Amino acid sequence: MPKHVEAIRTTTAFDHDSTLVVALELSGKSWDCGGVVPGVARQPRRRLEPRDIPGVLRAIESWKSEARAAGREVGRTVLTYEAGRDGFWIAHCLQAGGIEVHVMHPASIPMPRKRRRRKTDRIDLALLLRTFLAWLRGEPGVCSMARILSREEAELRQPGRERERLVAERLRLENRIENLLCLHGVSGFKPRLKKASERLESLRCYDGSLLPSRTMAELRRAMARHHVISDQLREIEAERDQVVTVADPDRAERMIQLLSRFYGLGVETATVLVREALGFRSFRDRRALASFVGVTGTPFQSGGMEREQGIDKSGNARIRRVLMQLAWRWLRFQPDSALSRWFAARTSGAKGRIRKVMIVALARKLLIALWRYLETGLLPDGARLATP
Repeated sequence: MPKHVEAIRTTTAFDHDSTLVVALELSGKSWDCGGVVPGVARQPRRRLEPRDIPGVLRAIESWKSEARAAGREVGRTVLTYEAGRDGFWIAHCLQAGGIEVHVMHPASIPMPRKRRRRKTDRIDLALLLRTFLAWLRGEPGVCSMARILSREEAELRQPGRERERLVAERLRLENRIENLLCLHGVSGFKPRLKKASERLESLRCYDGSLLPSRTMAELRRAMARHHVISDQLREIEAERDQVVTVADPDRAERMIQLLSRFYGLGVETATVLVREALGFRSFRDRRALASFVGVTGTPFQSGGMEREQGIDKSGNARIRRVLMQLAWRWLRFQPDSALSRWFAARTSGAKGRIRKVMIVALARKLLIALWRYLETGLLPDGARLATP
């Protein structure tokens, strides 16, 4: 069972006299490194070249020397930076050097509400440092920290995310092919058919004439890219499907096998749910799980005014998309389950907006039911499993 990661408060008491606090402001052209040094009134700052980890370590050692000169001995060094394009390799490198690293969610940093906000690297670094200090002091809700994934955990996520990008790229190609043919009065062409390339050569314009040469050249190139993407998708999906037949699965693989036994819940959906959330971390309760995915409400209340703004969408968008699709499939393939009956009772034959609102509530309930099934073995009431 993975350790629960509390993303709103520090687990170690913060001692100003023995803790060196460092923040990194990252960009593609330079890194700004700032710190709060015990016994030193000023807040030192250094500008480094991007990816200069040795430079960060040298700055830390220099600030430790300043602390010793001021009569303070640094026993703990903590560093933060914002989660972003660089991922967690910086954290891995610094943790190997004995530094405690926390990766902060950028959207959780409180920002000034001025209409015209000053923004420079120096100001951003100071804001990041102040927020980190407040988090270290244990101020509740001041920001949230991301869980630092190991290299193995990050690698297990890559095939699913690559598949998502390839599916989107293939759809763009198919739309482009359809649009090109539509310009000449041609419709009904299916690029995914096995003999699609052969049929392309036999297509004719609305008046029976051959398609223009440049249009045909672009169509052939688009079909060639389409074939490459389709081959790559088949390769990724074949590797993904192997997890179902693993004889000695690990914890995450066992979760995928359990979820994929439900009617209407395929291997791809099970893999996304496990690799993106359920398989690499534990959750305090159902509210923490719903908040992580971003399917909690967003109330707006002030005095006598009260209205609901919908779900906050601040969590994992991939899981949220998969959940919405799964919720509709659940109604189709699990019509006798308690969740499907609850949805039918709430909508009472309604159409349109009411069903769209209630499907979000169903998705949240379904996510929690599947999580409880994996954690406790409690099968959702009325759900059907495929025969092994």
